[in-house]
Amino acid sequence: MANFFPRWTNYTPLKLAICAGIAGVGLVAAFTYYATPKAQRVGYMPSQPIPYNHELHVQQLGLDCRYCHSFVESSGHANVPSANTCWNCHQHVKTDSPKLEPLRKAIDKNYENYDGKPIEWVRVHSAPDYAYFNHSAHVNRGVSCESCHGDVHEMEEVYHAESLSMGFCLDCHRNPEKHVRPLEEVYNLDYDAEEYLEENKEVADVVNAFIAENDELKRKRLSSQEKLGHYLVDHWNVQPKESCSTCHR
Repeated sequence: MANFFPRWTNYTPLKLAICAGIAGVGLVAAFTYYATPKAQRVGYMPSQPIPYNHELHVQQLGLDCRYCHSFVESSGHANVPSANTCWNCHQHVKTDSPKLEPLRKAIDKNYENYDGKPIEWVRVHSAPDYAYFNHSAHVNRGVSCESCHGDVHEMEEVYHAESLSMGFCLDCHRNPEKHVRPLEEVYNLDYDAEEYLEENKEVADVVNAFIAENDELKRKRLSSQEKLGHYLVDHWNVQPKESCSTCHR
């Protein structure tokens, strides 16, 4: 009986298997790359129109994060400051510095090169469009800027310090006690839990009593941050969600 299929079709299953293998390797490689911190721009440090020095303004001058990022406690995003915010100080300080020319062009109507155009700051941290994140929900429950953005108060130029990947967020949601701190310490970027408890004996006594009453916790060797964190999580009834719908809405 004659063959219905030509001889070359004998190799079709092998070719399909090779193609499927190549496609599979490609998918694994792509997922591996996009799931790594490298893809999340760790270390990304773009040049800004004005070389704003956080270490100078925060560490040396004591400027509070909320002076510039004024919406962070009430909004889903942390806004960048308008030219007017910067001009409140710099109309009196370092006014003629060449570094501040973009500011003067944006706000100083007496400046010969004034054009009134907003300063075009370059975004450093950017959540994907498919991920929902609310700043106010976190800072109002004791999560400091430092947890996600690193030691910003020590940066001469701000850079992307953490991956902010899904795994990074889930680690925090599963172990919030490692990050939660008293609300009055959220914007204290030099905060240390051990020092805080030493300076606030009444709080320390309450925290120690809470740990002593919890059989599971008192068997563990917990750091000062974890002890205080566990107490705050329980006291505020913090229940971080881990379902997909938490971020993907």
